[in-house]
Amino acid sequence: MSDRRNFLKKAFVGTAGLAAIPAILSANDNEMDGTSSKISINSLKNSQVILFQGDSITDAGRNKDAKDPNVQNALGGGYAFLAAAELLNTFAAKSLKIYNKGISGNKVFQLADRWQKDCLDLNPRVLSILIGVNDYWHKHNGNYDGTVEVYEKDFRALLKRTKEALPEVKLVICEPFAVLGCKAVDATWFPEFDLYRAAARKLADEFGTIFIPYHEIFAKAARVVPPTYWTADGVHPTVAGAKLMAAAWVKYVFGK
Repeated sequence: MSDRRNFLKKAFVGTAGLAAIPAILSANDNEMDGTSSKISINSLKNSQVILFQGDSITDAGRNKDAKDPNVQNALGGGYAFLAAAELLNTFAAKSLKIYNKGISGNKVFQLADRWQKDCLDLNPRVLSILIGVNDYWHKHNGNYDGTVEVYEKDFRALLKRTKEALPEVKLVICEPFAVLGCKAVDATWFPEFDLYRAAARKLADEFGTIFIPYHEIFAKAARVVPPTYWTADGVHPTVAGAKLMAAAWVKYVFGK
């Protein structure tokens, strides 16, 4: 009987969590203020490139030896794969080419080191960047001496470099997030981590990019069901968390 009760409880939590995703995202509609408008799918030409960039949250165990677009194991097992699946299904006539080039552990300066090959040479029409948690986390752990000023300066230089090389690119900046009540994130992260979030938003405003407020989205989700339902350690999403992220990405970028 106890096992059955536990099963039913878990089933209820799961159903409540996934069913709540539209409401969680609707509650964040006002976060679009001050950022670029959503992209019209009609503005994309056939076979144009969408590129996801970032660290392990984007990487999600992808096969780095697979070079072609729209390949399942090349897209990883996270939000980039789920967002790509939705886009390729919804906009099949566009024959979009979708890549994931996130690499676990990356900070902004490491994106810059590989930017020509892993971004500019791919000539993306839509470029999504989720970076920043390692810039803080590694500093917090004593393994990196960067500051929020370094993060902002390096990120600004990367965005400027990108716009100079690809003036028509549509940029998406994803807010770095950290969820309290999970294994790796505790009160010592704050308020310093909030400065990295603010820097990402500042750059989104400065460059007129789409901004996805992932930290606030996860905070709202954690009030629906426990935070570990969405992310086990406070940084890396679970399957449900990846679904939440993908749904947010498609909604904020394409309004779907």
